[in-house]
Amino acid sequence: MDFALSAEQAQIRDMVSEFVDEEVVPLAEEIDHDDEFPHDLVDEMAELGLMGMPFPEEYGGAGLDYHSYAIGLEEISRGSGGLGTIVAAHTSLAGNMLYEFGDESQKEEYLTPLAEGRDIGAFALSEAGAGSDVPAMETTAEKCEATASEQSGVAAEKDGDEYVINGGKLWISNGSVADTVTVFAKTDPDADTKGISSFVVRPEEDDGFIVENTEEKLGDKGCPTAELRFDDLRIPEDRLLGEEGDGFVHALKTLNGGRITIAARGVGIARAAFEEARDYATEREQFGQPIGEFQSIKHKLADMDTKIQAAKMLMHKAADKKIRGENYIKDAAQAKLYASEVSREVANEGIQIHGGYGYTKDFPAERFYRDAKLNEIYEGTSEVLRNTIGDQLLEE
Repeated sequence: MDFALSAEQAQIRDMVSEFVDEEVVPLAEEIDHDDEFPHDLVDEMAELGLMGMPFPEEYGGAGLDYHSYAIGLEEISRGSGGLGTIVAAHTSLAGNMLYEFGDESQKEEYLTPLAEGRDIGAFALSEAGAGSDVPAMETTAEKCEATASEQSGVAAEKDGDEYVINGGKLWISNGSVADTVTVFAKTDPDADTKGISSFVVRPEEDDGFIVENTEEKLGDKGCPTAELRFDDLRIPEDRLLGEEGDGFVHALKTLNGGRITIAARGVGIARAAFEEARDYATEREQFGQPIGEFQSIKHKLADMDTKIQAAKMLMHKAADKKIRGENYIKDAAQAKLYASEVSREVANEGIQIHGGYGYTKDFPAERFYRDAKLNEIYEGTSEVLRNTIGDQLLEE
């Protein structure tokens, strides 16, 4: 077992780290305050190939392995939790849906501009009554005949030329700024999980795509979290991903891979909180010495770093199994669960080390805590992940 980074992986880490230190960290407070999508930073990341890290070069990606992708996302999240979510939702969710389940023409038309960063992607699965309980979704997609006007004056010769989507989605990262959205809807409401299908929707092209609202959130600022509505949204039948009824499996497989990158986001935020606390502990003096000289603070820092290193190992173990084509469901769930809780615990200790200053906006410690909390909620709550891990253990 080799724990050393390859030359390429080290190069990716150094390149992204330098970009984050020079371009992201100086703007992190502004992003958090203004809560606006950072178009300029995203464009810069696209130029560096960071919006399509794990996708093959033939589709406009950087062709990196999943270790390198996780390393890159860890560094981005160290600079800004919101920016980390933007990249994860765009790449691990929307982009990966197209890469794994799209046909060749769909990959060329929709994945390539995502991987190149010319388009932004979103993944629309959750609903107000269907978060962890995916089969409870109420959004529907009805197959029907295209109208004559939609066929440029030529009457449709058969049924099934298009789908009409009605319903709504909630908590959709990038939802209000996305150019391509992968949407899940019921094509057979009576078939439970086998009645869910997935589609490609283009907000600027498809009438009936409505952004109802964007949420005001505790953290994760800069990444818009949108409420979407579909009002007789018509799309051609070639926007269906795979076959009808495949959507539930698509969602599970995509979220499983996405959990590795949420672990990376957790590690990145934890690192930022730890490094800030360590630096503060060397500078802040009480009782005639830096507070880092007190054993209680040393022990906090020791525990923080140890937990971060353990979370990174779980993250890379899951990435390694994914690369090898092995079953990594349990590993991804464990990585996401542990890294999520570690990010919150380390951020909490970071505030404690800062004392009263940690509770103010004079230091970024409180921002790290707000950004960290989301890791325990999205792409599988900690409670759901414990069920997943338990199920896998009982099946072994």
